Amino acid sequence: MLVTVQRVQGSGPREEGAWMAVTATGVINTIGGGHLEFQAIAEARALLNAPAQPDHQDPLIVRYALGPSLGQCCGGVVHLRFERVSDAHPAIAPLLQPQGKPLALFGGGHVGRAIVDVMARLPYQVRWIDSRGEIFPAPLPDNTQAEHSDPVQDAVPDLLPGTAVLIMSFSHAEDLDIVAACLRRLRSHNDLPYIGLIGSATKWATFRHRLIERGFTEAELSRITCPIGIPGIQGKEPEVIAIAVAAQLLK
Repeated sequence: MLVTVQRVQGSGPREEGAWMAVTATGVINTIGGGHLEFQAIAEARALLNAPAQPDHQDPLIVRYALGPSLGQCCGGVVHLRFERVSDAHPAIAPLLQPQGKPLALFGGGHVGRAIVDVMARLPYQVRWIDSRGEIFPAPLPDNTQAEHSDPVQDAVPDLLPGTAVLIMSFSHAEDLDIVAACLRRLRSHNDLPYIGLIGSATKWATFRHRLIERGFTEAELSRITCPIGIPGIQGKEPEVIAIAVAAQLLK
């Protein structure tokens, strides 16, 4: 049973279009948890156990008042759509395909691995790139594809439009070449919304000088984020950096 948030009035736990798929024994995805989801799962399984209806029958729409009937503090009203589907049904097949914004992560070191772990449960499709082909662990998260590229910056021209880029290779020389390739990509296509470089303000000052020598302007260099991560998080552990970077990307 495909359960979709059809309409939200006031405050609700998820946005319109959020969905979950309910089977007799499991649940895929979420419409926000709490008592609303508990009731929706029960309703979906009751419908699954009911006699099958003709394929042309309209989906069932159920109205849930979160405050009075469910005791949830959201206080809004959520309309849920219930539709019996198969895994090959056109309504659900696209939902089960990999989804998320494209992210190119250059560097397979400790911070890179921590970022892959954090991104595994976030709405991103990660392209993980390194010049060392043996560096990637196995298995990888479902949303991550590993790629060996030598020289590593050669992967930049064929990134998907709209790709966010994180640069943290094992080598400052590689980092500089990747940044330069991203700046050239911005000149030609202007389609990389975020380019983040790991490192200190001192590292970025050195890079700025070298990139200016390569002919890049101050306006172009202003497109690079360095250091990376939301301000105010001081820890340097890979997992801490990964959370700070993920939060910055989500903003």
